[in-house]
Amino acid sequence: MSKSRITKRTQQWRDTAIPRRPLLWLAAALLFTLPPMFGMLASWVPFLFLFALAMKFWMEPRGYRLRSFVLKLILAGVTVGAIFLSYDTLKGVEPGVSLLAVLVALKILEAHTAREFQVMVMMAWVLCLCGFLLSQDFAIAFCLFVAFALLIAALVQFHRGSSEDVFWLPLTTTFKLLAQAAPVVVLLFLLFPRINTGFWLPVGDPHAARSGYPDRLSPGRIAALTDSTNIAFRAEFPDHRTGPPGPMYWRGLVMWHCEGMEWRAPYGAMPISDSSRPHPESDKTIRQRITIAPHGARWMFALDRPFEVTSRAILARGNYLYSVQPIRKARSYEVFSSIEPMEKELDPYERRQALQLPASISPAVRELAASLAAHDSQPRAIVNSALQFFRTHGFRYSLSPGEYSKNDLEEFLFHRRTGFCEHYAASFATLMRLARIPARVVVGYLGGEYNDLGGFFLVRQADTHAWCEVWIPGNGWTRIDPTSVVAPGRVSQDFSSFLASRGASGEMATGRSAFLTRLARLGLVNQIRSAWEAFNYQWDTRVLGFDADVQDVLLTSLGLTNRGPILLIMQVLIVIAAVLVIYVGWMQLRTRPRTDRIQALYERFCQKLARIGVGRDPWEGPSDFATRAAQSLPNESKDIRQVTETYIALRYAPGPAAVNLREFAKKVTAFSANR
Repeated sequence: MSKSRITKRTQQWRDTAIPRRPLLWLAAALLFTLPPMFGMLASWVPFLFLFALAMKFWMEPRGYRLRSFVLKLILAGVTVGAIFLSYDTLKGVEPGVSLLAVLVALKILEAHTAREFQVMVMMAWVLCLCGFLLSQDFAIAFCLFVAFALLIAALVQFHRGSSEDVFWLPLTTTFKLLAQAAPVVVLLFLLFPRINTGFWLPVGDPHAARSGYPDRLSPGRIAALTDSTNIAFRAEFPDHRTGPPGPMYWRGLVMWHCEGMEWRAPYGAMPISDSSRPHPESDKTIRQRITIAPHGARWMFALDRPFEVTSRAILARGNYLYSVQPIRKARSYEVFSSIEPMEKELDPYERRQALQLPASISPAVRELAASLAAHDSQPRAIVNSALQFFRTHGFRYSLSPGEYSKNDLEEFLFHRRTGFCEHYAASFATLMRLARIPARVVVGYLGGEYNDLGGFFLVRQADTHAWCEVWIPGNGWTRIDPTSVVAPGRVSQDFSSFLASRGASGEMATGRSAFLTRLARLGLVNQIRSAWEAFNYQWDTRVLGFDADVQDVLLTSLGLTNRGPILLIMQVLIVIAAVLVIYVGWMQLRTRPRTDRIQALYERFCQKLARIGVGRDPWEGPSDFATRAAQSLPNESKDIRQVTETYIALRYAPGPAAVNLREFAKKVTAFSANR
């Protein structure tokens, strides 16, 4: 092969190969798209992604790439099969994003030309969008924003070249572009018509609600959430900054259908009519402002017992809030709750529902229920006897009580006697119904961690709790928590504090290392965590919680009436067009050639000389022109040389030693005045 052909092929490879610096920016951007993958996708997908990036930087300097078409097909088939085995399906958000991430990883290994580099940038932008489908948490949003900015920097570097002196110039250009786009983005965020349903796609098991529990309570469902640190909601008390006194029971869902150890909520929420809805006195109510995390179901939470319906929600039978639409994005609402029972009469339909019994109950359980009323048949006495039974017969509170089925009520009450809150709530309510006392199970949350910086309570999925309500004549539905007699500390503390205290005393294995426990108790760590949670709360309420209702309030305060989405869109477009016109005009004004005052003064001086008979040739320098003018006008030679020398000093030797521009203007003015 001739030397010229080798040189030509090498030059062609250099022209089509991916420049190293744009590739570095692209790799940095792709690394910032990884955080959503670690928490949501199959564990092997992020590692394959990282491996592909590392291999690319090893292969690119050597000119290697994935060339074989057969090998590409084999790798694609293997990865698609691995995704199918990981999810048992290729449908859904998680399998789809995993497939896209795998395709990007394979494209990284294959890409070799400048055109393919731009394709990778486009795929990375799509990957950023998919990251928002997986999570809208602030940390994830920040990482994806950084990835988006780095992708712009990669394109800027790609089109400007990769010379040594412009490594940080792409970032400067990127920040300028983002700063110029920021006003339009803010206007679109504030004014563009919004929908209350939000944009959310279900991730994970489509048959289970993401609110911490489904609509069926079975043994082990709540205990499985004890290690979850996911946030359920945050609550403020505008009238009581530190919250009401006593334990905080957050009502979520009321279950009526009894199957022993398993309880189920009605398939559809039945609203309570306004005429039958009681209204307590104002001094016995508590106002809450709650920001709930998206979970895809319709449950809403409020302090026991809500009585006033918020917008886009109903008060369902059982006094719990039920959303009209699935909660698919962070949602803020205010609710009022009563600190005392409100119902004084039990209607026949609810009585029948609250006395329904499972199909099969063992004789031992029936005998136990009958013995509770042996000495006193009054409902309060029966309740106290049942609580005394749990208190004195060796029942234990455990995070891992073992497997129970829905018919293992006898096994729990007489043999193992170890359970979590759902075991005690289900068994206690069943015993009450066997004793002919109307009872139901309530599932929600108990307690919450107070954040001093933000002034709110943070309730996590681990705080999920179940308790009972029994009907006491003259008092109405009364809350009974059998867990309180087995583990009293659980009622007075949030779950994380309760676990820490039980773990420190050796009463319960928490599953957490001693090092992590000690680290969590450090004051500095707590302050950092509180600050981060307070910041996330503002993100959820101010950004994710900015829905149509909040937008209506904003438009009203600005004097703009929301007369429909079409008119609002037209107003937004007009405002954006006005902003763009102002911006374009400002850029034109900024880039317009500015008048050089020094040159203007010198041109004025030259024009005066031309009028008295000495014109300057275009190619003639200032010194030569001054010499010729002085010879032609000997009486003005001194002034001509002073003005010309001052011009030369200002134009060609600027700095502290140069003659002041003001003095130059005086000399030109004086010369013109004489003529």
